[in-house]
Amino acid sequence: MSERLPDRLLRDGARSLSNAELLAVLLHSSCRGRSVLRLADELLQDLGGLAGLGEVDEQLLDRQGIGNVRAAILLAARELAARLGRTKLIDRQILDHPAVVANYVALRFGCADQEVMGVLFLDVRNQLIADRELFRGTLSRINVEPRQIFRAALHHRASSIVLFHTHTSGDPTPSADDLVFTRRLEEAGRLMGIRLVDHLIVAGLGRWVSMARQGQI
Repeated sequence: MSERLPDRLLRDGARSLSNAELLAVLLHSSCRGRSVLRLADELLQDLGGLAGLGEVDEQLLDRQGIGNVRAAILLAARELAARLGRTKLIDRQILDHPAVVANYVALRFGCADQEVMGVLFLDVRNQLIADRELFRGTLSRINVEPRQIFRAALHHRASSIVLFHTHTSGDPTPSADDLVFTRRLEEAGRLMGIRLVDHLIVAGLGRWVSMARQGQI
């Protein structure tokens, strides 16, 4: 079946293939007695579905028995998806597209075992100027100083910002610290003349919470 997948893709289009079949096309050929389609299906199950691909790294793929070439293909595909997501943000008013922003963050900054906090810097039209990872590792929002965030915003001459951070638990529900820190950052931004548009909590592809949509900003 795996040998016919490229032909099916070209004949019927990529949308005609399942997630496992698309992954099998990327993985290509056979793998030590296992069909590539079975390998793809097992990998998706181990990762908890398609969303887990947004958080894969070299160590995780090695533990799954994926060879270097196939691991490189998967990581390259993920990076291309993240860059494609960024191009979609360039000409959009980010204020109106939190789902697009959240998916980009999941692909670009998602990490299986470490939290990441960063910022999107926006111009006067709420369009993307730049993005930047600020912190990685176990974070206490209470101990993060807003001045570092706004120093970076001034460097990029941003009119507004979107803060984001990832939850490694897979649950994007804001914590009490998240709520307190969001209010601190919003107040600091008001003094600096730089608006906090949103604070996104991202726990994977399709798993996110917008603090603005929740009425916290």
